[in-house]
Amino acid sequence: MKPKKIPLRMCLGCNEMKPKKELIRVVKSPEGDISLDFTGKKNGRGAYICHCAECLERAVKSKRLERTFSAAIPSEVYESLKKEMDLIG
Repeated sequence: MKPKKIPLRMCLGCNEMKPKKELIRVVKSPEGDISLDFTGKKNGRGAYICHCAECLERAVKSKRLERTFSAAIPSEVYESLKKEMDLIG
């Protein structure tokens, strides 16, 4: 029997491939709303960030989310990402 394949995604901060379940998904809906997706099931374009503050800082500094979504990221999204990392870290 084949082992189950684990989906990998790239972190926007460190550019490392990691299992999808270990990352936080940020999603841009077809309407253009940007939010965090903890289920991994929201409709739209997704981007992933590790659960570490350094990766978030790198992604913010290099504007990786803005480039990924071709849109300005509301400060609330960054604040909720920081809060989520504080809860986990």
